[in-house]
Amino acid sequence: LLQGLLESGINVQDVYVDTVGPADKYQAKLSGIFPTLNITVASKADAKYPICGASSICAKVARDKCIENWANPERNVDISECGSGYPGDPNTKEWLRRNVDPIFGFPQFVRFSWSTAENIMAKDCVKVTWDDEEEEEENIPKINSFFKNIQKESDISRHRFYHEQGLKSKTVL
Repeated sequence: LLQGLLESGINVQDVYVDTVGPADKYQAKLSGIFPTLNITVASKADAKYPICGASSICAKVARDKCIENWANPERNVDISECGSGYPGDPNTKEWLRRNVDPIFGFPQFVRFSWSTAENIMAKDCVKVTWDDEEEEEENIPKINSFFKNIQKESDISRHRFYHEQGLKSKTVL
């Protein structure tokens, strides 16, 4: 996103990033990628820096609108009472508990990598061990390491959510 802004001619000078991980590690990484920018990475940046707080509000409004207009292809899944999507929201946690399948996990609406979802799956789902996990332990290279990635960004197929919601990439603001 940041690279796209810079490439489109937007005069970016300062960047504020809210993080839940090690701020110094992310700040060093971003500063290495964008050495001409003043980058600030901080935990609770949305509370410390007004611009970061404002962008957090914008993101929440956009996310809420996406959820409100979600064209759910899984007809047996009611998302009307899914809550805010925040880990502290009891409605969200209850919705996740009600909609977890012990074999298949969650409906596609849920981001499986979210720690709240991961914790529920670890507790309520069948444990699966994949063959490639054993291969990793034996230092056997993954199959995709033998292929060169020559795919251009414009050739990458976007998830159908983007198409269903009419979302498109923007290079000019």
